Amino acid sequence: MDTWYLLCFLSATAVLVAFANQFFLNMQTTIAITFGAVVISLLLIAAVKVLGNQTAVAVSRMLGTIDFKSLLLDGMLGPLLFAGALEIDLRTMRRHRWEITVLVLFGTLASTFLVGFLISWVMQLMGWDVPLIYCLLFGALISPTDPIAVLAIIKQMKAPPSISIQVEGESLFNDGVGLVVFTTIFALAFTRAEPTLGNIADLFLTEALGGILFGMLLAIVAHFLLIKSNDGNIRLLLTFCIPTAGFALANLMGVSGALAMVVAGIFVGNVTRAKSASMARLSSIRNIRNFWHAVDGVLNAFLFLLIGLLVVTLPVTWQQILLGLLAVPTVLLARFVSVGLPYLAFRRFRRYDKHSVAILTWGGLRGGLALAMAASIPSGRIFFNGVDLHTLLLLITYIVVIFSIIVQGSSIKPLIRSSLVAREGL
Repeated sequence: MDTWYLLCFLSATAVLVAFANQFFLNMQTTIAITFGAVVISLLLIAAVKVLGNQTAVAVSRMLGTIDFKSLLLDGMLGPLLFAGALEIDLRTMRRHRWEITVLVLFGTLASTFLVGFLISWVMQLMGWDVPLIYCLLFGALISPTDPIAVLAIIKQMKAPPSISIQVEGESLFNDGVGLVVFTTIFALAFTRAEPTLGNIADLFLTEALGGILFGMLLAIVAHFLLIKSNDGNIRLLLTFCIPTAGFALANLMGVSGALAMVVAGIFVGNVTRAKSASMARLSSIRNIRNFWHAVDGVLNAFLFLLIGLLVVTLPVTWQQILLGLLAVPTVLLARFVSVGLPYLAFRRFRRYDKHSVAILTWGGLRGGLALAMAASIPSGRIFFNGVDLHTLLLLITYIVVIFSIIVQGSSIKPLIRSSLVAREGL
């Protein structure tokens, strides 16, 4: 089957699962799609293993042909980040800029090393002699909260504004920082480059600072073109060029396309939108907003379906499943520490919701970004206990991601509700 046809059928499946959810499960849409995809995956695996069903075998093989890493990191990530950043209120973010900055930089790095050392210890106990550098690689890919998963769920649950902007701002920026950290550790793990402090700092700054500067330049150029254009359709197409051609160009230049899209989206969503409003282009603003809401919804549905179906392509053993289940509390503990420590300092200067740390910990969802980074690990090169490192880390990541989306995503409502009740009582 042609890859395009497969993508079309998968998109239709995602829509049908979302439609059925309205009448049966009534779960949050992205959670329902992921849950439905996992159920479909388990049925396919059972049909292949137990019944030997040829149709199920053919479908499993077709799913295995999808390059998840390229599809997300080189394609869907740009539009999804740009769409999420368009909705960020810059004035609100400014009030929480220090919290977001600390959570993005300290939180991501602290979680990376905590997860790395803890998962290394867990693996040693279970008889997996995996070097620390590869455990740190897992820590780097699993530590960033996924903006795609977070924005899709937190927004619909109407969390308090102060918490919501911190969760959204952190998730949008720390994926770019997380990608840079992952790229740095990846280079140390799989290349012969000398791991000097200068090399690491140069790689980190080139990716991160280069991405931010390129995103600002791209936003300024787009702002000028959008303001000067007199055709509403052209303005809409110009916004589409930012996360497509702009994202591709950033990646080709070797800078962080993710950070570039976040910066460009915030600038266009605040500065350009305000300027357009002053020029009485309200219908154009509505059209662009509706267009990106639609793009965001379609890509999210498709992505979460793929996340759920990814298990069909993985060789699974009970020992690996146990390791993945042990990784869940490990990642949550690292997240709690990396968020809780900064809040001990934050509370000296400002009052915060008493549920802030709990919501940021439990609401720090992982998603397709972590899976895409895990999928980029070379396969067939390094083996432990007869298992390919690529397969091992991808399966562990998959279990953490599925738990994050389905269990954490569906059970965060009571925390948010308690926070809203406490806020109303003040």
